[in-house]
Amino acid sequence: MTKVEMLQQITAMWNQVPFNNLLGIYITKFDHQEAEIRFNWQDKLVGNHVQNILHGGVTATALDFAGGVVAAANIIERLGDEIDLAKLQSSLSKLGTIDLRTDYLRPGRGQEFITTARIIRSGSKVAVARMEMHNEQGEHLAFGTGTYMVG
Repeated sequence: MTKVEMLQQITAMWNQVPFNNLLGIYITKFDHQEAEIRFNWQDKLVGNHVQNILHGGVTATALDFAGGVVAAANIIERLGDEIDLAKLQSSLSKLGTIDLRTDYLRPGRGQEFITTARIIRSGSKVAVARMEMHNEQGEHLAFGTGTYMVG
């Protein structure tokens, strides 16, 4: 299986995760340089009903998911062009969040939320990603740094 085929297969799988479906989060870009996820406003995602803003936990979840996606893409990149499925499954089974920092810059208002992630450092055991969330108007709502176990 090629890298491109593997990335497509993993995208389809992660887009079916029940919690991601509950929040409406889906992957729109998945490669070793950058990941992007999106979700639309839903009333069930309100954290402050007086101000009608996004729940902070949803923001943190989106940042963490985007960071994990780009960390996974870096795992795949290190495996080479022809990917051994057993080796990939073993590597991805170790993927997990070690630390997540979320900085909220503005109230979460908007109709669509776009979260991007880029790798700051990727080693054989740990990867560090920088994530940002914007709304459809380009307002910077939050950013984060995630540390992920990758091996």
